[in-house]
Amino acid sequence: MAEAAAAQTDSDATDRAAAEIVATQLRSQGYACDEPSSAKPDQKASKPDETAWILTCKNATYRVRLVPDMAAQIEQLD
Repeated sequence: MAEAAAAQTDSDATDRAAAEIVATQLRSQGYACDEPSSAKPDQKASKPDETAWILTCKNATYRVRLVPDMAAQIEQLD
């Protein structure tokens, strides 16, 4: 039981770290992201060399496609 709780805590910390990284990119492009809480990979929207994420912030949810050496492609979902 303790191992499962520790794994969940590690997963939550990793998710929050990913959310902060994606939110930083989003903000650098002029979008608002108050209190990012999670970033989950979006396998359906991802392409080779273009990872897509669903970023959940307190004020909005975004699909963010990270493209190497270019600005991210950002779509507000709500």
